[in-house]
Amino acid sequence: MNTNQVAEALDRAISQELLGSDIPARLAYQGLDEEPRVIPIAFLRTGRTIEMFTVPRAAKVAALQANPRVAITIDTQGYPPRVLLIRGVAALEQVDGVPDGYVRATSKLVPAGQMADWEAGVRALYRQMVVITVTPDWVKLLDFETTIPKAVAELVAAHGDPR
Repeated sequence: MNTNQVAEALDRAISQELLGSDIPARLAYQGLDEEPRVIPIAFLRTGRTIEMFTVPRAAKVAALQANPRVAITIDTQGYPPRVLLIRGVAALEQVDGVPDGYVRATSKLVPAGQMADWEAGVRALYRQMVVITVTPDWVKLLDFETTIPKAVAELVAAHGDPR
């Protein structure tokens, strides 16, 4: 995909809804043992990139340094399913303290009444963090209203819409 196609897919209304939601992303990467990993993680969209945050000694840091290719899924549980699929390259930056972006990303997940205590605890505990910045190079939105998986579209084309 070229950058305009990536931007167009990310700018669709449902993509924006998913990127702004309180749904954790699922980050997939290859571990140092070359086995796949998928983890739920808080995220923040920042322009054309997606930021996630972790502690410097997390296993994913070494794995992403060795192989920065990642996949991200942000999806819903209701019907119709809405799924934002992203592939890209992760860049890592170790920073002092707790980035404000980490607090903003996690505030989507932590109940408002618990946020102040959570933030105080994190700021007291973490001396450094790693910012994982993913630059998407491929994006696909499946909303099952205007877009469906290619295999399903081919099936409908071959047999007609059963509705």
